Amino acid sequence: MGEIDWFPLWLSLRVATVATLLVLLTGIPAAWLLARYEFPGKEILNGLTSLPLVLPPTVLGYYLLVLLGNQSPLGRWLDDIGWPLVFTWRGAAVASAVASFPLMAQTARSGFEGIDRRLEDMGRVLGRSNLYIFWRVTLPLAWPSIVAGMALSFARALGDFGATLMVAGNIPGRTQTMSLRIFDLIQANRQGEANVMVLVMTAVAVVLLFVAQYFTHQLHRHLK
Repeated sequence: MGEIDWFPLWLSLRVATVATLLVLLTGIPAAWLLARYEFPGKEILNGLTSLPLVLPPTVLGYYLLVLLGNQSPLGRWLDDIGWPLVFTWRGAAVASAVASFPLMAQTARSGFEGIDRRLEDMGRVLGRSNLYIFWRVTLPLAWPSIVAGMALSFARALGDFGATLMVAGNIPGRTQTMSLRIFDLIQANRQGEANVMVLVMTAVAVVLLFVAQYFTHQLHRHLK
């Protein structure tokens, strides 16, 4: 077994971190909206938030490639400002974020729906604004579910393959994540290196799963 190239691991961690931040910024508002309000088209929006879970990864990646490629208005604009996404690690982060978004949105939504609204109503009786109540009452109570969603989203982004391959490609030293590297090693019959990377990925996934389960359990205990 030759010397192991750990660049794909560090790249995967960077991609997963950025992807998790993206789903945190977008998933919480979406979860709050779906948990708290009734509006026309709510079921359509709910279906769209779950769509990345049921679409084949290559199909999801194809849609993203069409949306972000230089043939689209958005892709051309990103190229013009010097932030192209296709065939870059940033594109891998966006693809991973879209793929993992449902895990954050659905987990956070469950947390918001489990909060006793009387606690929020007490804040309104005391004259607090909705924004204040959200930051000081709702968000802290839902925080365990949000952390669980972050852990699940990070794990999903860390192991993404199909969407990342379609959007960012498989460029060694630039966009080759751990999942893509493992695939290449298997194709090259370098089983020893592949085994090491598979064990590392498995260990990280198991830790993140325990984190998600722990905070989900904490949420359930708190809401009882």
